[in-house]
Amino acid sequence: MADSVFAPDWVSPPGDTILDLLEERGWTQLQLADRLGFSLKHVNQLIKGKVPLSEDAAVRLHTVLGGSVGFWLKREAHYRERIALQDAAERNAAMVSWLDRFPIKELMAVGVLDKRRLDAKSKPALVGEMLSFFGVASPQQWERQYGEMQLAFRRSRQDQADVGAISAWLRMGERLAERQEGPRYDEARFRAALDDIRALTLQSSGDFLVAMQRLLRGAGVAFVLVPALPRTHVSGVARWLSPSRPLIQLSLYGKTNDKFWFSFFHEAAHLLLHGQQKSTVFLDDPTKSGSNSREEQEADAFACDALIPPALARELPNIAGTRAAVRAFAKRAGIHPGIVVGRMQHDGLLDLAWLNDLKVSFRWEAGTD
Repeated sequence: MADSVFAPDWVSPPGDTILDLLEERGWTQLQLADRLGFSLKHVNQLIKGKVPLSEDAAVRLHTVLGGSVGFWLKREAHYRERIALQDAAERNAAMVSWLDRFPIKELMAVGVLDKRRLDAKSKPALVGEMLSFFGVASPQQWERQYGEMQLAFRRSRQDQADVGAISAWLRMGERLAERQEGPRYDEARFRAALDDIRALTLQSSGDFLVAMQRLLRGAGVAFVLVPALPRTHVSGVARWLSPSRPLIQLSLYGKTNDKFWFSFFHEAAHLLLHGQQKSTVFLDDPTKSGSNSREEQEADAFACDALIPPALARELPNIAGTRAAVRAFAKRAGIHPGIVVGRMQHDGLLDLAWLNDLKVSFRWEAGTD
């Protein structure tokens, strides 16, 4: 019998096809059992889909009823797949309340999830998408992998408390980092890369990002840009994905070049100064005040000194608040004038409304790597 004779409904068990063939031949289940060498009970359970159709059964059905062995095995595989998906859908339907922990609409907006109406019909499938996004089998596994991650959080702001939103943003960075290949982390190469990266502050974002990625990848550091999510209150993070794989992750929200470069060097400091804390996740918004922790103060100081060395920084109070003076200082320092403006504003040497036109606003596509 050729396979093309069959036109099965893949949702139904292989037993439906067996019953059709029995009807064509006028056989009873007992007669089939005798021909197959199975008990009547086993044939009945096979027809009802209560026992799996094994390789041995597929060979016997091929011999007695026709159709290839592959046909019967594929028939069984499709049926079991469908049953598994139905069972998963039922489980997901019971877990839709878990979705309330996440900024679902915003995840749709940035392309993490497919856009759809949020209603009772769509939510079970959305549970499955979120589980796949996090790479976990259930909300319980999410809790163990991500919910409990908050124990490792080092927060720079008290309002960094929405674990669902923060975990989603962190996972977005993980997924981008997984696409980057590179050597094991090398601290000496990382320090050397930071010196070269400082010189890139003079270039436009379209020019420096490729070079920046290359330098960091060569040092074994993953660097990703991820769209900001509401309720996270995080603009940057430094963490270790493994003992030899550090990650710097920055958001794309409202980054002028002074904030971007300060944030980057702030996160770099956590890797260099606090790298022994491999399980710690440093959640930062270095442009906002809120944390007096030793680690945050050290990271702030490192970023300040990396961009404007202390010997030059001591000259800042004597700089006139003019474009010409700022540009001249920036040229001597070898950095972009916008960074000088940001530092002077931070130190109270320049009004927050002055010379902001010297800064450059950065806008990138999500997932730059």
